[in-house]
Parts: sequence; structure tokens; C-alpha cells
Amino acid sequence: MLTHVDKSGKAIMVDVSGKQESLREATAYAKVVLGEKTFLLVKQNQIKKGDVLTVANIAGIQAAKKTSELIPLCHNIFIADISLSFEFNDADYSIEIKAFAKTTSVTGIEMEAMTAVSVAALTIYDMCKGIDKSIEISSVHLLSKSGGKSGEYKKGEHIK
Repeated sequence: MLTHVDKSGKAIMVDVSGKQESLREATAYAKVVLGEKTFLLVKQNQIKKGDVLTVANIAGIQAAKKTSELIPLCHNIFIADISLSFEFNDADYSIEIKAFAKTTSVTGIEMEAMTAVSVAALTIYDMCKGIDKSIEISSVHLLSKSGGKSGEYKKGEHIK
């Protein structure tokens, strides 16, 4: 059964008014592959536009808070916590981004975590595109979620 479609096939927002509030958490992931030169400049905080990871962190937080404005049919929810982490991977000149989001709500917070890593990755691209336009954003996905009717999820397994 499709939850975002009415009886006539039109897109609708799901009515969550009958659902119970519960603690809900989600962690999402994205990867930004830079060339060696750009990677080293970001790592050494030498990009002319400024501190790339600080700006990407703020952008990710702001984006999570705007998720319902960006994704049609997505509910506006209170975000109790949103945090991003960035890890340099010297082997392939990439930056791995994770976003953790938490709420007590009647609906999940996965989209906020996914939006956070996506916009953080786009911000890294924007701040570095003057050096290298071949930067690649990839592997945006949900790592885990908990809470709600569908139970727990960890990438590669489903726990109910």
C-alpha cells in the first residue's frame, strides 16, 4: 500500500495524527571525493573561501531544519539534536560525512539526517569548485534509524 497516495492516485501528505510520539533517531552518510590538491588544501584549512568544514557543518544543520520546506509531503518536525561529523580519508582523497538527528515525534527524522549530509556535501563542492570542478558526491544513504512503528534499521539488516 502506498502511503503518500489517495484513493484516486493523487499525492497526499500522510495523516500522522493518530500515531504515538516516540524517541526517534537517524544517522545518514555521504562521501565527497576531492582531487589530491583540493583534499590537502581542505585538510590544511587553506581554501580561500574559508573554513570548509565549519561552513559545511552549519549548512548541514540549517538544511536539516528546512527539510519540510525542501521535500514535498515531508512533515515539519521538532529537531531535538542534529550533529555532523567529517572524516578525512587519505586513501582516496575523500571526506566522509555523517549526520545524527534526534527527535521525539510521531514521524521519523531520517529525511532531516539525509538532507543534512547532502547539503553539507554540496557546500564542500561549492567552496572548492574554484580549484576543481570534478569533485564527486556519492553514496548518500541512511546508516541507521530507530523508533516508530517500523522499528530499528541498520544498513544491511532490519530489526523489528
